[in-house]
Amino acid sequence: MAAPTMRLHLIVFLTFSVALLMSSLAESSSTRPRSTSPRLYPNYYRKSCPRFDEIMAQTVTNKQIASPTTAAGTLRLFFHDCFLGGCDASVLVSSTPFNSAERDADINLSLPGDAFDVVVRAKTALELACPNTVSCADILAVAARDLVTMVGGPHYDVLLGRRDGLVSRASDVDGRLPRPADSISSLIGLFAQRGLSVQEMVALSGAHTIGFSHCKEFSSGIYNYSKTASFDPQYEPRFAYGLQRACADYQKNPALSVFNDVVTPNKFDNMYFKNLRGGIGLLKSDHGLYSDPRTKVFVDLYANDENRFFQDFIRAMEKLSNYGVKTGKGGEIRRRCDQFN
Repeated sequence: MAAPTMRLHLIVFLTFSVALLMSSLAESSSTRPRSTSPRLYPNYYRKSCPRFDEIMAQTVTNKQIASPTTAAGTLRLFFHDCFLGGCDASVLVSSTPFNSAERDADINLSLPGDAFDVVVRAKTALELACPNTVSCADILAVAARDLVTMVGGPHYDVLLGRRDGLVSRASDVDGRLPRPADSISSLIGLFAQRGLSVQEMVALSGAHTIGFSHCKEFSSGIYNYSKTASFDPQYEPRFAYGLQRACADYQKNPALSVFNDVVTPNKFDNMYFKNLRGGIGLLKSDHGLYSDPRTKVFVDLYANDENRFFQDFIRAMEKLSNYGVKTGKGGEIRRRCDQFN
């Protein structure tokens, strides 16, 4: 009888020990500070790079003053980075003789140089202050936020601690980034794959309140649209005629472009949504947001209430900025943002 009694005591002891351990873990979990992402944290560089916020603010301010298109370009660069496999700065990597990188995919060729430059400037300054500490992915995420705020948009929290991705291939890009001529159903599907709702998609589309688009991206809607109409009837006629004049030489000069928001082009506000209701949207996808009942309700909501647009934009940006991030051994801290270590 002794052996069974000892086994029984051992089982009771182990059960009690496990219960104590689980209780201790639960208590520890309930008292530990939490963030919206278990892998990223606010003030991540507080000790390792105390001047991080200062250097970022100074760099983006100087660049935006020197080149006012930097804000819109950096925001677009951030979107293109995050949409393809997560916010890991893979779009910053340059091609080599052995690899064609993301930035050389057709849809990324129009990404503006000012956006790449502001990241390079910030990285250079941060490497001098705290070498091999701050990731390019964190730099891009914070630069986009700071620049949005600079041009009148809302401030939002950016959790930090991303690592830079280890892969960047142009062949991975096709069909995975939104295009100006995409249908609303196609766009909804792309955003849903990244865990973003229809409303969050519309809120993020509000980024078109700043920046510009090249004429070739909407030329099919303003020239020879059909046998009976020279332009898409969703355009306000005077706006369409103005676009035809502005883009008349776009085939000879592919760099010709028009502001996405022709009313307040350099201010982050809700004018983009107001414009859509008046037929002053630039791209096919812009018009689609107002003609499709699934998205029209949110266009009207944001056109009528700028504060609501800002609130929803903040939540969508915070969610997007945490999509597919790499941490720990899942990535690296690049010494240069344009090449792997």
